[in-house]
Amino acid sequence: MTVYSLFDMYSDEFNAIEIEPQLMKNEKDTEFVRLIREERERTFSPFAQKSSQSRGRIREEEPCIIRSVYERDMGRIIFSQSFRRLRHKTQVFFNPTNDHICSRIEHVIYVNYISTIIGRALNLNTDLIQAIAMGHDLGHAPFGHSGERALNKCIKSVDPKEYFEHEVHSLRVLDVLEEHRPGTYGLNLTFEVRDGIVSHCGETYNEYVLKPLRDKTEAQISNKPEKDRTAPATLEGCVVRFADKIAYVGRDVEDARRAGIIGGTGEFLPDSVTDRLGNTNAETINILVGDIIHSSLNADEIRMSEGNFKAMNDFLTKNFEEIYKAPKICTFEKTVDIIIEAIFEAFMKCTEDIEKASASENRAIKDFSKYYLNHPEQSAIPARKVTDYIAGMTDTYANTCFDLLYKV
Repeated sequence: MTVYSLFDMYSDEFNAIEIEPQLMKNEKDTEFVRLIREERERTFSPFAQKSSQSRGRIREEEPCIIRSVYERDMGRIIFSQSFRRLRHKTQVFFNPTNDHICSRIEHVIYVNYISTIIGRALNLNTDLIQAIAMGHDLGHAPFGHSGERALNKCIKSVDPKEYFEHEVHSLRVLDVLEEHRPGTYGLNLTFEVRDGIVSHCGETYNEYVLKPLRDKTEAQISNKPEKDRTAPATLEGCVVRFADKIAYVGRDVEDARRAGIIGGTGEFLPDSVTDRLGNTNAETINILVGDIIHSSLNADEIRMSEGNFKAMNDFLTKNFEEIYKAPKICTFEKTVDIIIEAIFEAFMKCTEDIEKASASENRAIKDFSKYYLNHPEQSAIPARKVTDYIAGMTDTYANTCFDLLYKV
């Protein structure tokens, strides 16, 4: 018996649809758009997360006729102010004179591309993958992980129970800090996107198999430090978690060469790495992406072969030794500590008398005071509000604040 899809049965009707908001004014058009979406998702892998089966948003909303819930989340992310600022935030190398060295937003785009390729090959929901990938680093501090570590030290110096981790702060940006509409804060994203973002932690996990934790609860994703976080709730989230590491393992070597931190063509890597993963970033990405696709087909898990996983970890170990602990990077980290701690100290002082601070002639203090007085979570402790403000800065603005506060 021949099975016809809806596209075959109603080809003329589908081809006649113009999917524009102003045309969605009658029930027939609305129904056809719904059928298109359902037909697309009907062909997904049985392990994929369907948009129609999302666990929803914190606040209920009317569904969008044209976009799936995850496409809608993607739009909210890429049009946010926090997303725009990523282009001026450090990935690894601060203030490079070479314009081709990777910034935070370029890393995000690479993660999006790599995870989409894997997700499409595995027939997963690429709308969900792209929303997670594009939002996964929204909570990064200025100056990359150096800024993250400095901010964490600052807030812990006020209250040891508090902490700053970019994954959790990404969720805080999306749930609390980002303005959706004038006077309305929090982008109200779906559970699956929020979970994928807070669970991405590609830098630190050490597993070559990821199985989704499908019965995950809201309590398991909200404000949990890294040691208490679990695997993502969806296969799509697992894909992004792998892609995050693949995106930077080879690219950081390219950037280190451009910055003069290492030389040559990868000679510092052992043969056990290059024999498996090649000598260029392109080769490494192609090999690892192909391996994940091959190892994960028709399975409710995302897997990398043990041999390639070991080679990738050896690659990362060498990066840590030769790049992340290089003298230039260590000097940068010390400089970042000074800048972040000095800004934090100055703004904490402002919170002791915010009315006086708001009358200051110093632009940095005046701008902070305005933010503090209009903070969307008035119940937050002063140190958290200061941390929120600094975390949202670009590298350039953090330097400007430091100069305004301390330059004689």
